[in-house]
Amino acid sequence: MRRTATVLTALSSALSLAACGVIDGSSGSDSATPKKGDDITVGLLLPDRDTARFEKFDRPIIEKEVATLTHGKGKVRYANAGASEAKQSEQFGQMIDAKVDVVLVDALNAKGIAPDVQKAKDAGIPVIAYDRLAQGPITAYISHDNELVGQVQARAVIEALGSKAKASKVVMMNGDPADPNTALLEEGALSELKGNVDIVKQYNTDKWSPAVAKANMKKAIKSVGLSNIAAVYSANDGMAGAVIDELKAAGATTIPPVTGQDANLDAVQRVVSGEQYMTVYKSFLDEATYAAKMAVAEVQGQDIEFDALTRDKVDSPTQKDIPSMLVPVVALTRDNIKDTVIADDVYTVKDICTAAYAADCAAIGLT
Repeated sequence: MRRTATVLTALSSALSLAACGVIDGSSGSDSATPKKGDDITVGLLLPDRDTARFEKFDRPIIEKEVATLTHGKGKVRYANAGASEAKQSEQFGQMIDAKVDVVLVDALNAKGIAPDVQKAKDAGIPVIAYDRLAQGPITAYISHDNELVGQVQARAVIEALGSKAKASKVVMMNGDPADPNTALLEEGALSELKGNVDIVKQYNTDKWSPAVAKANMKKAIKSVGLSNIAAVYSANDGMAGAVIDELKAAGATTIPPVTGQDANLDAVQRVVSGEQYMTVYKSFLDEATYAAKMAVAEVQGQDIEFDALTRDKVDSPTQKDIPSMLVPVVALTRDNIKDTVIADDVYTVKDICTAAYAADCAAIGLT
């Protein structure tokens, strides 16, 4: 269902089409007759404000790309659920009532949002699942290979522990069980960790809440013992920060390897300082850009462009063979910061190397 080679091929093909002017709507006779012109409205529903990337990157990238693709005539109607499922459902209903042309939704609860997806379909509004695979009759899905993300995180743990890995006690901080990505991340991580480390505790984290992760880390420390915890698998950066804070509060002078995901600025800074071992960099620039392209192509009836962007297929519990794009990921460590978030203009050296991190930046040649 998720194959990296397929992802790379799809992304390469999409990039080629973009370079040829197909995806930007200038393909002439190669494109289907548009169902609608440039005056379109894309509904964008994002799940929370704790994940820094959503407000800082995803939203503005999607807004900019929609404007570019529609010659400044298209707009984005935006809402953030603030980690409330009820609020996201209400916001979805408002999008339907406003008769937006398409909805991009990053669902807080993949199963719970299915009735809203059905209402949108009944109203003739296509829904594209963004970042998380929503249930119900969605038109397409764009995310990252989440099973691979878990594998990359787990391999980093094993690498950090080295020859002592098999005897090392590892705590797992998994994501929100209502998010389908969580099961994929966990599946990927366990495929690497099982038999290679001693998994002593596992926790789910409601709403991906750092506060919940912090409380669970406190329980783990009490149960396992601070000095016995050799590493912490954390499914994302927000939780990683909370885990590290709790380890410090418990008296840790040396932080064991802690993983993350999303390449939040504070997480990259923790990687620079050595407090966080790694984070998974998922190009949200690519994900957000291609989500906008998919949305506009779907509304305008540009079948060639849409098909080029959705060459993979995934299944949800309610739907088979969903047209999809899965964007590649990379492990971000102290060794490749220049080649990832800086090279992609996500952050500048100045952003990362503030006064508190100047010495650490200099030590790894990040100046």
